[in-house]
Amino acid sequence: MAGVLYLCATPIGNLEDISYRAVRVLKEVDLIGAEDTRHTKKLLNHLDIHTPLTSYHEHNKKTKGPFLIEKLKNGLNIAIVTDAGTPGISDPGEDLVRLAYENNIKVVPVPGPSALITGLIVSGLSTKRFVFEGFLPTDNKERKERLDKLKKEDRTIILYEAPHRLLNTLKNLYEVLGDRNISVIKELTKKYEEVYRCTITEGIHYYTEVEPKGEFVLVIEALSKEALEEIETKKWEDITIEDHYHFYIQQGIDNKEAIKQVAKDRKISKREVYKIIHKIE
Repeated sequence: MAGVLYLCATPIGNLEDISYRAVRVLKEVDLIGAEDTRHTKKLLNHLDIHTPLTSYHEHNKKTKGPFLIEKLKNGLNIAIVTDAGTPGISDPGEDLVRLAYENNIKVVPVPGPSALITGLIVSGLSTKRFVFEGFLPTDNKERKERLDKLKKEDRTIILYEAPHRLLNTLKNLYEVLGDRNISVIKELTKKYEEVYRCTITEGIHYYTEVEPKGEFVLVIEALSKEALEEIETKKWEDITIEDHYHFYIQQGIDNKEAIKQVAKDRKISKREVYKIIHKIE
């Protein structure tokens, strides 16, 4: 009978945040797959847990993933942990979960700390709808493309960032998204935890003077409904009403519906669109 793969959340800083269930599972499984065995060993020693450890990370997942699957097939129960927080979020845990399902192996989550959720709830920004983007690409072109896709995002945006890239990222955010409210959160649950609520420009000025230290979660204000409408309207102002109309006609939309859509896009009456269209036909 196949074993069970446990996705075990561990503290993102404060060791008291680990759950009773996580401690029990880490003690009871046959093997723990860790992103960094040295880091996880410190946690296990603190908890007096002596379960065998093996590495499982981005650089060995292609070979170690199948190895762990074979262990599971042979009946071993295995827990996967990341360096901090919940495995499977911005780490190779997701690849192992996919392999497990492909091999009919049961996957059980052991929930707990998560930097993105912890950062969101302490940010002071809207938590009703949000999007998590993890770390932005380091390649400048790819980064610009990713940010361009977020330009009209009407949900709260959450990013992770390293200290040496923070200032550059804030500048990139300002260039593409404009000057929005942001919470720059560092060292969550740790001794030097800080939530700096500001505008993006204020953040740029602050971290030009103060060297960023620690790991950061950036929570960025969503684009307002009014601002989104302004962007959408402005987009159509770049072409004529005639071209706007034919844009929809070429998509197979009938004359009446095309006029209706043009009027909606431009925030004008259908009568105005109708008059212009019939002058050219």
